Amino acid sequence: MKNSDIIVNYLDELFPNPKCELEFSTDYELLIAVMLSAQTKDSRVNEVTRVLYKKYPSVEALSKANINDVKLIIKSIGTYNIKALNVIEISKRLLHDYSGHVPNNREYLESLPGVGHKTTNVVLAMLFDNPCFAVDTHVKRVSNRLKIAKDDDSLIDIENKLTKYFKNYKINRLHHQFVLFGRYYCKAINPLCQNCKLKSICIKK
Repeated sequence: MKNSDIIVNYLDELFPNPKCELEFSTDYELLIAVMLSAQTKDSRVNEVTRVLYKKYPSVEALSKANINDVKLIIKSIGTYNIKALNVIEISKRLLHDYSGHVPNNREYLESLPGVGHKTTNVVLAMLFDNPCFAVDTHVKRVSNRLKIAKDDDSLIDIENKLTKYFKNYKINRLHHQFVLFGRYYCKAINPLCQNCKLKSICIKK
């Protein structure tokens, strides 16, 4: 059996129904939540967006939000000053350009403040089922340990290697599985290696 099959089978066993752990109910809520999640745990983002989206329940309301109020709401997450500005500016741009909706347009999304390649990958995959393998710290760590990528590879290099390595599989599903595997099993500190079925192909064996 190929290593790719071994990895996919084990991840399917661990995470038969993988999904993003960010909470959202609309397309713009997802975009903003993913932007806010940079260098921040999803659980912390969910805590602040529950308050933010309740107080400002539409993209129109967010576009007119008081900047200091938004800062106060999201203060517990990293770089909250710039992220508060991004929340309002993204809302304004979406309203002006797409009537408040998130488009299936990579170039446009990457032009929004705080929205880079990785954030765009997550949004395009989740909203439009585009085959995108977003690379975060968890995905990078797992890819390196499974010898799919190297420590000095750029995030784009890792994305391309993963996409090629798993070309016969559902990329979007694997992305979520890699994130969850890195978050709860193949952790940066004290990974759960003892009973892992990927030990034979891992550099930590």
